[in-house]
Amino acid sequence: MRSIWRTLDRDLARNIALVCFADGIVGLSFGAITVSSGLPLWAPMLLSVVVFAGAAQFMFVGLVASGGNPIAAVIAGLLINARHVPFGFAIGDVLGKRWPTRLLGTHMMIDETVAFALAQRDLTRRKAAYWACGIGLFTMWNIGVVLGAFLGTAVTDTDVFGLDAAFPAVLLALVLPSLRDADTRRAVLIGVAVALAAAPFVPAGLPVLLALVGVLVLLRRDGSDDSGRPAASGESVSSAGTTETSSATLSETSEKSSEASRASGTDRAGKDTAAC
Repeated sequence: MRSIWRTLDRDLARNIALVCFADGIVGLSFGAITVSSGLPLWAPMLLSVVVFAGAAQFMFVGLVASGGNPIAAVIAGLLINARHVPFGFAIGDVLGKRWPTRLLGTHMMIDETVAFALAQRDLTRRKAAYWACGIGLFTMWNIGVVLGAFLGTAVTDTDVFGLDAAFPAVLLALVLPSLRDADTRRAVLIGVAVALAAAPFVPAGLPVLLALVGVLVLLRRDGSDDSGRPAASGESVSSAGTTETSSATLSETSEKSSEASRASGTDRAGKDTAAC
């Protein structure tokens, strides 16, 4: 642990501390809204320790509090956390080789820890940034959730403090950076349109799952584009290979003809010498 803090410079430690402080405030709002929405006091604390994924926790509580199916809420949370799969490939060397360390490091794998780790130059600094950010965020998030949960029992109307805006604000903050890509914007717009159209007719929570149609449309389009590209390149490779084969055949034929001419010339010279 000492080596982690010695490796961090002052600027990096300050940035990690600021992110941890902001995360604690978000955890405060999560605990308050969860309890004031009717869920038991232990629910946000258990979610924060076992899940430790802010977006998935907000999604789960938001769907359940609005009357949605808990199974649909779990599926939505798992889909949000699917991004952790490429995270694991990106920072696998940071987690170490021992299984206890890898399991603990995987539990702390969130957007902030991965971002800080990938921003460092060498492996030592990546490990220090990852573990320092992970431990700090886990501590501050759970402290904020506990305080917010008790606050939620005392404050019956969280709308007075504007905490009801935390759900859409957090989800919007996660989506906005990705909207710079045109394909992502197209998928989001399709998903929003499908969710809004289905909301009056299906139970709460299902419109979010139906919005995944936008992702499927995007994947299908990418697949069709990729399937067309190798065909053209394959044809060019095939034609190039045919040209190279023809050239090689002509070259071999000309070499054989030259060898035959030289051989016949040698035989004639031998016969003339013998005749003399």
